[in-house]
Amino acid sequence: MRSDAGRLWATRERPFPAAVEEAGAHRTVDADDLVELCQVIAVQEGLAEQAAR
Repeated sequence: MRSDAGRLWATRERPFPAAVEEAGAHRTVDADDLVELCQVIAVQEGLAEQAAR
């Protein structure tokens, strides 16, 4: 999604499990451009993977 201010937003269709959110992963993220948005998503998915171990 793109906001009225021009920022890009992404949100997961399914929320993270509670333990993953408690570990710091966010379901919805934003960034200034597509490259940054992909990086932010990758960080969140990495947090989720680590928390699930």
